[in-house]
Amino acid sequence: MNNAIAHPPGYHVSVRGHRLWIEEEGHGDPVLLLSGFGPAGSHLTFHPHFSALADSYRVIYCDLHGRGKSDQPTDLAEITFNGDVADVAELISSLKTGPVHLYGFSYGGLIAQELALSFPHLIRTVTLANTLHSPEMWQLNHVNINRELANQHPEAWSRILELRRQGVASTDPRMQQEFSVAARLVRFFNPDNANLLLSEPGSRNLELYPVFCGADVDFIIGGQLPAIPDFRPRLKSLQVPLLVLAGRYDRALYPQLQHQFVEFAPQARLAIMERSGSFAHIEEPANVFETLRGFWRGAA
Repeated sequence: MNNAIAHPPGYHVSVRGHRLWIEEEGHGDPVLLLSGFGPAGSHLTFHPHFSALADSYRVIYCDLHGRGKSDQPTDLAEITFNGDVADVAELISSLKTGPVHLYGFSYGGLIAQELALSFPHLIRTVTLANTLHSPEMWQLNHVNINRELANQHPEAWSRILELRRQGVASTDPRMQQEFSVAARLVRFFNPDNANLLLSEPGSRNLELYPVFCGADVDFIIGGQLPAIPDFRPRLKSLQVPLLVLAGRYDRALYPQLQHQFVEFAPQARLAIMERSGSFAHIEEPANVFETLRGFWRGAA
């Protein structure tokens, strides 16, 4: 572990035959954070920002199975969306916190939706932050990124197309080198804020990404993704308060797509961060946490 990155105290919790890594800080109503970076990231994306909530909340960070410091499966194909949902449901019960405020970022938001719909007794509120409602939206995520790359970085896009003509899959390291310019362009209001993303050994399971998402996911989703539910028809039946957080300058999962959540869940509240891309908790943490505190107080 990189000692330059401060982590709260952590421990393992056994669920469904394997151990999940948990870190906690603060006291008060429990807030469980589920991370993204596709399905491959650890909880590191939330550090150090969410420590700001530890003054009045019990902030719980979780690494999903096969990510971060949680147990690694023998075969990465064992990791499934349904398995992730079942793990987190059992984790919440094991922690004996009572219902939690669930914050699902990116892929974590898909898990959060299933948990809130299938296990409402475990959930106090759900926040969906820069996330997706369906495999269709995941596909659009890549369509949008590719369009921005083609328009703003035509040189890189030309090299990507040449590699594609050679039959190179998009998760190949040569392709990923070309796609790497997209993060600053697409995911941030201020491109320099991409430098604030933390990294440490094991913080992202790069081997899992093509297995879970498909080897050519930047053009067509595969792996587990087509089997993830389309949550839109079910959102109207959600029994817990719902907040949707979006970034005005998210050019992949842009605000028009985020508005679809409240079209299907009219009881939801949509909050758009005006100086953020995909990572509002990095670019506008004060606004995000003020919004969260107000939402949670209102749901008390």
